[in-house]
Amino acid sequence: MSLSPGTPAPDFTLPSTSGRDFTLSRDAAGQMCILYFYPKDFTPGCTREACAFRDEFAFFRKASVPVYGISRDDLETHRRFKAEHHLPFDLLADGDGRVCESYDALLPLIRIPRRVTYLLDAEHRIAAVYEDLFGAGEHIDAMIAHLTARP
Repeated sequence: MSLSPGTPAPDFTLPSTSGRDFTLSRDAAGQMCILYFYPKDFTPGCTREACAFRDEFAFFRKASVPVYGISRDDLETHRRFKAEHHLPFDLLADGDGRVCESYDALLPLIRIPRRVTYLLDAEHRIAAVYEDLFGAGEHIDAMIAHLTARP
């Protein structure tokens, strides 16, 4: 079960494809953002999801909502995945899975990230959440619907 709307988002620092560590409270201070957790770079579902975020990125940019993808893959794998699929957003490497775990996005026992997407408000509370392991494209649709419906 994922974190519930209204819950404060756990702060964290992770290596980023930007070339510097990403800290939620510092790098997204005072702004909404999307954190999407996914199982593994270069797998079919995860590639579809990343490319769907890429294809709708203009919407998120116009709404001033940065997107960050998080998995347990290492930074070099993230860099190759980002380059190969021309992703316009950063991927964050959660090698030990502690951030995935703090967002309740880690499958027990096998410790692989679940496919869950969080929209954080400007105060970094969970504003919306969408979870579906097999519906990669629906995550993007759910976030767009939520952002379109907000006042």
